[in-house]
Amino acid sequence: MNENVLERYRTAVQDPGVYLMKDKTGTIIYVGKARNLKKRLGSYFARETGHDMKTGVLLKKVVDFDVIVTATEHEALILEANLIKKYNPRYNVLLKDGKNYPCLRIDTSQPYPALEVVRKIGDDGAAYFGPYSSVQSVRSTLKQVNKIFRLRKCKKGQFANRSRPCLNFQINACLGPCCKEVTKEAYHKVVREVILFLKGRAPELIQQLKQEMFQEAEAERFEKAAQIRDTVVAIEKVLERQVVVSTDRTDRDVIGCEIDQEKAVVTILFVRSGNLVGSRNYRFDTGLSTVPEILDAFVRQYYDKSFFIPAQVLVSHAFDTHDLVQDLLTEKRGKKLTLLVPERGEKRRLVEMALVNAKKELEKVLSSETEAKETLDMLQTILRMPVSPKRIECYDNSNISGMDPVSSMVVFINGVPDKSEYRKFIIRDVPEQDDYAYMTEVLTRRLSKTEGPLPDLVVVDGGKGQLSMAMGVLKELGLEDRFFVAGLAKRDAEKGEEHDKIYLPGRANPVNTRGSLKALYLLQRLRDEAHRFAITFQRKRRSKRAGTSVLDAVPGIGKKRKQVLMTAFKGITRMRQASVEELASLPGMTETAAKEVKAALMAEAG
Repeated sequence: MNENVLERYRTAVQDPGVYLMKDKTGTIIYVGKARNLKKRLGSYFARETGHDMKTGVLLKKVVDFDVIVTATEHEALILEANLIKKYNPRYNVLLKDGKNYPCLRIDTSQPYPALEVVRKIGDDGAAYFGPYSSVQSVRSTLKQVNKIFRLRKCKKGQFANRSRPCLNFQINACLGPCCKEVTKEAYHKVVREVILFLKGRAPELIQQLKQEMFQEAEAERFEKAAQIRDTVVAIEKVLERQVVVSTDRTDRDVIGCEIDQEKAVVTILFVRSGNLVGSRNYRFDTGLSTVPEILDAFVRQYYDKSFFIPAQVLVSHAFDTHDLVQDLLTEKRGKKLTLLVPERGEKRRLVEMALVNAKKELEKVLSSETEAKETLDMLQTILRMPVSPKRIECYDNSNISGMDPVSSMVVFINGVPDKSEYRKFIIRDVPEQDDYAYMTEVLTRRLSKTEGPLPDLVVVDGGKGQLSMAMGVLKELGLEDRFFVAGLAKRDAEKGEEHDKIYLPGRANPVNTRGSLKALYLLQRLRDEAHRFAITFQRKRRSKRAGTSVLDAVPGIGKKRKQVLMTAFKGITRMRQASVEELASLPGMTETAAKEVKAALMAEAG
């Protein structure tokens, strides 16, 4: 053990706090907390043998550590969570951000809010529901809500500018707040019903609606009573399809964890009013952590990001900080929360259900990784590479007649897309359409920066021509021996070819893939993903350019004034026909600004 580390351990205090372990580069690789720093650090540094596997692997890399003393163990728990989020240490269990999962959002501060699908949860005061496990599940839920309730469906811009009722209103699927006299109170009453439904409180909502239905019937407002009856019937049909998993009607989350071969899956079941309304699976590299350690980290990190915390959380295994975490979640929730590890009865049955789901998902993860490894080994063999291609990069170009040229780089790690590594390139130095020049520029820009991870294999979309161009770039950069390059060309159906072809430098004929089609299909997936990514980026560039206006260059015309002008005149043509006085009369406009606009519009017209 490093003598500097031992000396710092000997002088450590016996107070609660956080310790940060560093490797030889100064990178923080592990963050932990302790009730007694001296005692906890002693479990690492006071002996040279007898450590478990995780600790042994960790200590081989530790050359220094820092400590931060806190007043209480509770403060240490919070500080540890904040430091893990800040540094993302390699040997801590890290819960990836769920921002890519779809959610439903409704902004109750708006007079007539609509329910919308979003992928990012904002701190904006709106109500969020989810996240849902897939686009299909969120669309299914949205379809149910739209069928039962009559919130507006049109987007904000359409709603602001609509002058006549839409089709949804005509088929009685919308209250029509855009052009009918619907009070905010009446509309928000429906909004509250939608929120109850999405929170899984459908039985409570049904009771409320039935009371209203009887009141309307007694007042002889039979048409209104019939509308409420239809809503109740629709909600009851949805409830019939939900699975009742507990009889006490308590809101709870049920969390189970399974671990195998340094992979772990945590499954969380969402039980609302006794109904199982959804589930989510989270995959982890264990970092050699145990199940209790994974659950401890998961519960704290998950509910730190969650916008809904139920009254009860069931977990499959106990962990050391149980009481502290329970107090922390109670504090965040604002009212009492119970964290339980049930041993028997109905609650244990729910935990076993979570464990069964976690085990099945883990089996899928391990099976998928085994298949991916076999495919990479196959690719290594047919390309005659000395190592398995762990990191593969693929490039593609996109443009329309030379306009808005862009390129994409997609990355597969261990045979799986790693979207955090994807890159977009705007072509800067090629004045006319030239795919070879585009690829030359992109490869030069990417591979001249060698401080990041270099690929094991580079795939270019095209045959011998693109491959030769790529090799020319590598030779110019002195990288021709650093990694392998392959070109992927489409099959020639007219010649009777059945499969795409892989070309390698220095070989006239394509690689024989007859017995290795899985390896070929992997490269095809890579190329198709690069193509999709490039086209998507190019469309966004084109749309952005199309969205520009002559008004953008007019002095004194900002976003608000531009919006006022476009709303008033519905386009540049009618705006050009308006007089200076008409322009100046609009809200927020002045005579000077109106003259600038008129001059710019006339100059554009020539």
